[in-house]
Amino acid sequence: MNLAELTLHIQEKNIGLSVHNGELIIRAAQGVISPALLAALKQYKPELLAALQKDGGALAFKAVTPQVPPVKITPDLLPLVSLTQADIDLIIGNVPGGTANIQDIYPLAPLQEGILFHHLLATQGDDYLLRTVLSFSQRGHLEAFLSALQTVIDRHDILRTAIYWQDLPQPVQVVQRQALLPIIELPENGADAAYSQLLAATDPRQVRINLQQAPLFAAYTLYDAAAGEWLLALLNHHLVSDHLTLELIIAEIQLIISGQAERLPTPLPYRNFIAQTLALPPAVHESYFKQQLADIDSPTAPFGILATNSGPLNEAKRLLNPELARCICLSAKQQGVTAAVLFHVAWAQVLAQCTGRDAVVFGTVLLGRLQHSGGSDRTLGLFINTLPLRINLAGQSVSGLVKATYRQFMDLLDHEQASLALAQRCSSVAPPLPLFTSLFNYRHSTAAPATDVAVAALWQGMRIHHSEERTNYPIALSVDDLGEGFLLTAQCTDGIDPGRIAGYLETALEHLTAALANRPACPVSQLSILPDTERRLVLGYAETGHLPIDNNPVENCIRPIALGKKNWLFAGSERAGQRAAAIQTLLGTAKLNGLNPAAWLKETLEKLPVWPNSRIDELLPLTPEQITAIKQTLPEKATW
Repeated sequence: MNLAELTLHIQEKNIGLSVHNGELIIRAAQGVISPALLAALKQYKPELLAALQKDGGALAFKAVTPQVPPVKITPDLLPLVSLTQADIDLIIGNVPGGTANIQDIYPLAPLQEGILFHHLLATQGDDYLLRTVLSFSQRGHLEAFLSALQTVIDRHDILRTAIYWQDLPQPVQVVQRQALLPIIELPENGADAAYSQLLAATDPRQVRINLQQAPLFAAYTLYDAAAGEWLLALLNHHLVSDHLTLELIIAEIQLIISGQAERLPTPLPYRNFIAQTLALPPAVHESYFKQQLADIDSPTAPFGILATNSGPLNEAKRLLNPELARCICLSAKQQGVTAAVLFHVAWAQVLAQCTGRDAVVFGTVLLGRLQHSGGSDRTLGLFINTLPLRINLAGQSVSGLVKATYRQFMDLLDHEQASLALAQRCSSVAPPLPLFTSLFNYRHSTAAPATDVAVAALWQGMRIHHSEERTNYPIALSVDDLGEGFLLTAQCTDGIDPGRIAGYLETALEHLTAALANRPACPVSQLSILPDTERRLVLGYAETGHLPIDNNPVENCIRPIALGKKNWLFAGSERAGQRAAAIQTLLGTAKLNGLNPAAWLKETLEKLPVWPNSRIDELLPLTPEQITAIKQTLPEKATW
């Protein structure tokens, strides 16, 4: 097959080609790409890439154009968004396939707006690009997985959605009728291990995907000859999926691969959620958040860190011991609240200790589906939202704080789809300072994959190697409620140990549950967040007193040295400068030990001419008690 025949075949089979990061992306229906056609595409890849670049990066987009009569899209057909005809025509001109490939247009959800804002701020990488790396023992297993994923994309409108904002009065999401999953097969370079090569090519800190091209997924494949398996790095953007959505996608893929597609539930449109979100006027949200945040005039920033994270995050996981998990569930039941409330109280205690404040604000991730109409538990899309939760600890008893936090949390749920930007404007924190710099995410998860034998067999040829979520908050703490246990995951920017943060939360939970059981009326300020090991270190430091609480005495001693360094440049030689430094060190030591430096120096200079060399140590600027104590610690016949 020559190039002309290949081009004709591409057009006849409605195959779409495009370029992504210099690689050829093939879009075709299942079964269209035969081994012979794939070989021809590889053979003429350079020519096709050149033609694509000449044609503006896309070729033969007939593949995504459904065979339906085009209908003119007018403003009255889009009740959820205010666009002029010129705005609509601009969108149509950018969508592959034009009018015939547009199913709907509507605004973004509040969290989608925030994610898009951060995406546009960044120039390299994307904090909201999620990556999962899998391996397949056979190419057939890989192809079956990708085919099933394409079927899931075909079923759900949110997975066929692109985001448009340029030259528009507001960002909108455009649902395409068809959107083919980009599949990029990477060539093995031979220099690096295949797994390392795949990770480098799909690093979310470096890679970005085009938000104006649906679906907001990308599949990178690479054959690992050394391991004899196929690797897949699946990228998906947080704009169209949350934690539950990913679980629903995997569940549908399982059914499809097992031949049980008839059991798939009827897809529900994401637009229903958007319509319900728009039903509550922003003024209602504004009134609530002004009551909560109007008197907050400075950020709640643990350890004083205000900058958002832009580099790699350090992560630590901690599975709570079963006895503590049991105590948490029992305490929550006795208090008439959920376990999530106790975790929020404990996190507030950690923040209070790490900020020195008794009124803390942090971002809490809300499921976003509680106020949604029927079927929200099986609707795909981004439902979660991050909103500020304020907790006042001053003067609160342990049980009183739990009840107050429960009320705060329930009130917040009435506004779970408010805009975070609106909430932050209701505080007195002056822009561009953030209202908070820590994120808390309590979510329900499964402890392990399904154990059904038939379902387990589906995944025998597949392994999950790597799955990651990133955030731009310097401190993020996730709690996975596993049903019979809890898993803590702390992610922190450099300089903050995530293991210690998770340890603080665990200790706070231990003391909180113990207090609820035995001393519910005690002040919450009496509860510690320090694990025993760290507490012993702090107490040991305070009790021994070997070191000062600050370094001011040391700084005061070296200040004359710093001020005099210009004069010492003229000491005559390097050796003379070293002698001057030694003298200043001795004078500083005398001062630290309560001796008069001038008197000590005068006395020492008078004694030196006749003083025995074997006892020269006794002239050091130390007190007699210090000299005796030091000598007692030395081995017999040793000198110092």
